[in-house]
Amino acid sequence: MRYAEKMRQANREAKATVIALVLTVLVWIALGFGLAGSGIEVFHTPLWIIGGTVGTWLFAIVVAVFLSKRVIADVDLDDEGDGHDE
Repeated sequence: MRYAEKMRQANREAKATVIALVLTVLVWIALGFGLAGSGIEVFHTPLWIIGGTVGTWLFAIVVAVFLSKRVIADVDLDDEGDGHDE
């Protein structure tokens, strides 16, 4: 992979990671604050606590697996033979 391709891949990974962060924050807001007024309890624990912690944690795991399988590529960082002038 040439140097320019490596940089494009790095930019793609960075953008996807920022999108994943924003989505995780939105899920946290929806599951935490959004469920705060529901009044539902599970084992004497308000649903917003479970959603805001466990739900967000599970979503973050799903997003991390997606990024590792579909977005992030194993790129050799060695500059030898890629045509990049230093």
